[in-house]
Amino acid sequence: MADFKESAVMYGAALALVAFIIIQSVFFIVKAWKRAKELGIKKETLKNAVTSSALFTVAPAISILVTVIVLAGALGIVLPWIRLTVIGNLAYETVAAENALSALGGSLSSEVTDVGQFSTVIWAMTVGACFPLTFLPFVCKKLQKKIGSAVSKNETASKLGDIISAAAFIGIISAFIARALAGTTGDVPHAAGNAGILSLSVLIVSIVAMIILSKLCTKFSWSKFEPFAMPISMFIGMGAAVLISHYLPDIAAITWR
Repeated sequence: MADFKESAVMYGAALALVAFIIIQSVFFIVKAWKRAKELGIKKETLKNAVTSSALFTVAPAISILVTVIVLAGALGIVLPWIRLTVIGNLAYETVAAENALSALGGSLSSEVTDVGQFSTVIWAMTVGACFPLTFLPFVCKKLQKKIGSAVSKNETASKLGDIISAAAFIGIISAFIARALAGTTGDVPHAAGNAGILSLSVLIVSIVAMIILSKLCTKFSWSKFEPFAMPISMFIGMGAAVLISHYLPDIAAITWR
């Protein structure tokens, strides 16, 4: 049986979606360019705006590529490609997919071979992403006002808001790291051999790489390089996994779950 995750139907849906996104983008670029010329904006200014915008998308694009690579092992290349062409990021897509699979006794650490599980993941990832698009337009303005008034009262409140936001993100990441190292996802054990020296080594290498890159950005004021720090750290971690598996296979095979 052909791999349903990378069937002709899946590729057809992906190509149709990508074509739509490209056509939509070109349409708005042309409309914006014409409107800018009507407003008397200089051509050189427009070119600079286009160039800076294109460069600004490089870092997010790397993060998206990393997310596709992370999810491809379990879900194939097409579904992550479709999802991240429209909307999504590493934090959301992995959370949605992992939770859906956990409820069915699966995990992102192994390939999804059941059509039912794959379908459930698609629904979880897609339906979940629809809520911000439909919900935020109605409540975002009021929510921003309340949050803004709360954190702008004084400097302490502003710092507290930043701390709470950072803590929430760190908490989510820490939960995933802990479950991965423990070899369990909630009450559902992962497949044997997934938690061990290799996963711990990749985690440590990625953390060290991120710390070093962050220090370099701070020391040399590389503000434009900061968005690239996390994607590069993730690639370094992946590279470490390949090197350890190739040159130290016996050590990489040591697991505790």
